[in-house]
Amino acid sequence: MTDSPSRVAIVTGAGRGIGSAIATRLASDGFAVALADLDEAAVKTAAEAITADGGRAIGVGVDVSDSEAVDAAVATVADELGAPTVLVNNAGITRDNLLFKMTESDWDSVMNVHLRGSFLMSRAAQKYMTQQNWGRIVNLSSTSALGNRGQANYAAAKAGLQGFTKTLAIELGKFGVTVNAIAPGFIETDMTAATAERLGVPFEEFKKAAAAEIPVRRVGKPSDIANVVSFLVSDEASFVSGQVIYVAGGPKA
Repeated sequence: MTDSPSRVAIVTGAGRGIGSAIATRLASDGFAVALADLDEAAVKTAAEAITADGGRAIGVGVDVSDSEAVDAAVATVADELGAPTVLVNNAGITRDNLLFKMTESDWDSVMNVHLRGSFLMSRAAQKYMTQQNWGRIVNLSSTSALGNRGQANYAAAKAGLQGFTKTLAIELGKFGVTVNAIAPGFIETDMTAATAERLGVPFEEFKKAAAAEIPVRRVGKPSDIANVVSFLVSDEASFVSGQVIYVAGGPKA
């Protein structure tokens, strides 16, 4: 490792929810943070809030499924904050439906954001990590990778990210880069609220029912995921790589 590797992190899907919580936590850990999202206005506002609290942050609008846009965004981060050595691939969408109702667009959209996006972002960022012989990549999988009714596309993408994680850990380990995945369970976010709305269930009832099935008897918060990311990107986690950590309030795999 270099004497002082760059402490610059990129978090995708950082406009709200889990991504926003991760970016805020990494900023509090001392990282300069680039918040990346398709919603440029949201990440610029979030970055301004971090800066107002004494951190260093920028908001970058990017479509993670567009290779040219990804390369340009990562280059912007390097120019404005320094070489990125931490990447959190959190950007994600859902297009839930049963298989016989699922369209090709539903399938492709989810694959493009989760899998293609993580591939493109990792490919663009890894060159800065390998140059410094230190880096951290954290991919956001899900308990849905184990199978979930109505989510053939999402489950396949999240399972694919686990294989992607393990392969990158093998390829990049000799450069001082660790690669891990976090598989959240039920986390209270706008995305789970939208699922409740789609099912016609009040969100509070939806959360209560979910909590009843979780051993610790509560649903997760975005901060629960941010706490684990904070550890995985630290020096203390240098011997943890190629792992999938289920953060779900109980055993999931």
